[in-house]
Amino acid sequence: MRERSSVSTVGKGLGKVEVRLRWDPSPFGEPPRHLDIIAATYSTDAPYGRPVYVVHYDSRSPDGTINMSRHSQTGQGFGFVEVMALEFDRLSSSFARVVVGVAIHQDGGPRTFRDISHGGVLIVDGYRELLADDFTRVAESTAMTLAEFVRDDCGSWQLHEMVRGFESDPVVFTAEMGRIR
Repeated sequence: MRERSSVSTVGKGLGKVEVRLRWDPSPFGEPPRHLDIIAATYSTDAPYGRPVYVVHYDSRSPDGTINMSRHSQTGQGFGFVEVMALEFDRLSSSFARVVVGVAIHQDGGPRTFRDISHGGVLIVDGYRELLADDFTRVAESTAMTLAEFVRDDCGSWQLHEMVRGFESDPVVFTAEMGRIR
């Protein structure tokens, strides 16, 4: 496994982070392309075990610290149409790790990121861009992890790039996205 780089500033942990997703709608006559941002939380007792909970378009974290503020089932072609907010400054100390990814629904037939036009994802902390990706590194995949957020020894949250492709549907992806390969 390659070494991951931290993209947050040393000494300053992350506060409220947004993950923004964009893609264009399907060509006329084709079934809609539906992508989702997914976040999985892991406890301090088992940071690489099963997720404590998973947040996606149809859910939010029990304490409201991770939720979808905008959701699209078709893409609009007007910039970022899906947004997930993660409030690390409020997240319980019982969590050590959060993994964020994107999955493509496969109900319109098999699709990979290569089939998604003008797709991209951006992670920001306020006005500071932390990570951007356009899916070219995972073009043959149906799901991807983008980043892992971890607590450092001082309790501050840091972001590590974790771009990896998966060949699974969204349900299976939520179970495997946080595993180490």
